[in-house]
Parts: sequence; structure tokens; C-alpha cells
Amino acid sequence: MDERKLATLKSWIENGKRIVFFGGAGVSTESGIPDFRSADGLYNQKYAYPPETIISNTFYRRNPEVFFQFYREKMLFPDAKPNIVHLKLAEWEREGRLLAVVTQNIDGLHQAAGSKRVYELHGSVHRNYCQKCGKLFNLAELMALPGVPVCPACGGRVKPDVVLYEEGLDPEVTYKAVEALRQADVLIVAGTSLSVYPAAAYLDAYQGKQLVLINKTATNRDDIADLVFHEKLGEVFSQLP
Repeated sequence: MDERKLATLKSWIENGKRIVFFGGAGVSTESGIPDFRSADGLYNQKYAYPPETIISNTFYRRNPEVFFQFYREKMLFPDAKPNIVHLKLAEWEREGRLLAVVTQNIDGLHQAAGSKRVYELHGSVHRNYCQKCGKLFNLAELMALPGVPVCPACGGRVKPDVVLYEEGLDPEVTYKAVEALRQADVLIVAGTSLSVYPAAAYLDAYQGKQLVLINKTATNRDDIADLVFHEKLGEVFSQLP
């Protein structure tokens, strides 16, 4: 790891008053949750249908049995624990240095680590609702419902509050996330290939001069960053103040 770049990042963190963290699937891989696009990721495994098809709204409506089998087996990790990245971010928030976490992840590990101001662009597996009566279910309650989950109160289908392909992002969450990015003095973007839109485009809201990209592989936004680390997130964050 480049020690000069690491020293610069440490200085930015120590002096930052409005740090914002923008994270993707790579943030949770060290907690045992696979990402999507790496060699071992979800999209490079073999299924009867492409994963992008299975987790679309059309497929969810037409083939709920296959959707929920895939969802339960490949997208739910109830025993996963926060790693050094989640814990460090929660620590910065407690210290008053971190303004917000903006995440593309749906696993809830930032909140499990203690973060309070988390904007989940793609929803959360921990929130589920009956599409007929609106009754809410947590993750444990959803997992206790067999097969295609049905609301015990009214018989309606219970849908995870996650953004599927073909669905739009929550405008309120999006607005708050973009506002946080606009206010940031330091923006750390980590664990994401920045290939998922519209989320990746929100980086354009950042107006500062301390943009940090941390990802194992190159991204298509490396050229606009002020610091770039092609390292494992845990190795970088374990050395930060």
C-alpha cells in the first residue's frame, strides 16, 4: 500500500467535519456476503435464469416461487456480522465526523454496527410488507413464512422492501443521499464498481476536492478521484484513525 497516499487519507479523516461514505457490495464481502460482479460474485454463478432476470419486478410477479427460492438462498445472510469498515464508520459518526452513509447494500450491517444516518438506496432485507394490507414484517418473520410468503392477516403476498430491476429508487431516500453528498467535505467511495445507475451518477453531486475511491479493481471514475486505492477495504480501514 502506498504509505504517502495512506498518510494523506489519514489527515483528511482527522480533519474532516462532514465525511460522507458511499459504499457498494464490496463493503460487506469481508462479512461473508458475496458481491455481484467479481469472479466469485452472484452474477458469475450458474442458475436456471440469469440473476438479473430473477431479481426483476417482472420475474417477481410472474415466477414468485423461483424468485423467493433464489432470494432466500442467495440474498439473505441473517448471521452476517459488521466488519471493520462498518464499525469504523459508526465510530466516526459517534465522534461527530461522519455526516452520513449512503449505501447500495440491503443487508443492514451499517445499522447493526451502530450507524444512525444511513441512506439505503436499494432498500433493506430487514423491512418487508404485505402488498394487500400493508402489514410490516422483519427479516425473522419473513423467513418464518414458508415458500412464497403470505400475510397471515389477509393472505396478501409479502414483498421484501428492496429495489428490484425495473423499479425506481425511493425519491425521499435519494434526495437525502444527494443532499449529504453535496454537503460533504470528504467523500469516500468504496467497494463499488460504480457501474450501477442511477446510484453511481450521484457522485456528481459532490463539490469538494477530497474524493477517495477504494476498490480492489479499477472503476470508470478513478480518473476524477483525488486519491485511489486498489486494496481490500479492511486493510485500508484497519489503518485509519
